[in-house]
Amino acid sequence: MAVNERAAKVEYVEVGPERAGQRLDNFLMQRLRNVPRSLVYRIVRKGEVRVNRGRVKPDYRLCSGDTVRVPPVRVSAPSPAADGALAKVLATRIVHEDDSLLVLNKPAGAAVHGGTGISAGVIETLRSMRPQWRDLELVHRLDRATSGCLLLARHRQALTHFNALLRRREVDKRYLALVARQWPHDMREVDAPLAREQAGPGQARDMGVDEAGREALTRFELLQSLPGASLVEVTIVTGRMHQIRVHAAHAGHPVAGDDRYGEPGFNRRLKALGLRRMFLHAHRITLADPAGESMTFEAPLDDDLRGVLDALESGE
Repeated sequence: MAVNERAAKVEYVEVGPERAGQRLDNFLMQRLRNVPRSLVYRIVRKGEVRVNRGRVKPDYRLCSGDTVRVPPVRVSAPSPAADGALAKVLATRIVHEDDSLLVLNKPAGAAVHGGTGISAGVIETLRSMRPQWRDLELVHRLDRATSGCLLLARHRQALTHFNALLRRREVDKRYLALVARQWPHDMREVDAPLAREQAGPGQARDMGVDEAGREALTRFELLQSLPGASLVEVTIVTGRMHQIRVHAAHAGHPVAGDDRYGEPGFNRRLKALGLRRMFLHAHRITLADPAGESMTFEAPLDDDLRGVLDALESGE
């Protein structure tokens, strides 16, 4: 085991005004570099992290003047080979960079942050690529299997701005998805609350439609009808975990290649046409910069997904 040098002893950190309003878990993730997010949540849950000598939850919003107890944490050092390989890929997929924002066309299969079984994800790798990106933070997340536009804030003030836009639902995020069967022209949205489903010990908890769950609204627009499938543009109004995948399946048109909520038969058919991943891609995002100017960023479909569409169009 390698010891994270910054966390080799208990630290008592006083929160400055620039960190006021930041969630405790995000504060710890930035302070404890290379520490898996799951471990951060564990030390908070066990009470090893304290704010003003008291227990708090990970979503606690820090106040200027708070004193945070940060315990020593032992973590495995990230694999340099894995970091180097991912860094080479990410360097070719930067869509936009300015003083406040980095936009990445995230590759499918890359986790946005390290965790169980993942020494380093996108955020850790990007921070290691350039010293000037040391304060980089995720504005939002994409599932590991989803590719496309991912926003990262270059500094704390930018993160606060973009998070506020998300809370006010002033970020327009559009996805491309290939779904089973013909999507009905008159089905414009799925409005169904979502909640985590119960699971046995050691099993992952899926999301499911549940009247007692949280509000979830997804809009769908048919772009192209294909043999036994449809290409749709998806807009998420709310941002729940696995929202597009669950709502598409609930509507009877699961996403191609989705091994969690999809249809095995449909997935096998698409695999024979070359699909080796889930066909879900964040292709466009529109939001305002800190000065109030509107910005739109696009990430084109990767060649593998375009190849599947070409195969369907040709009737293979």
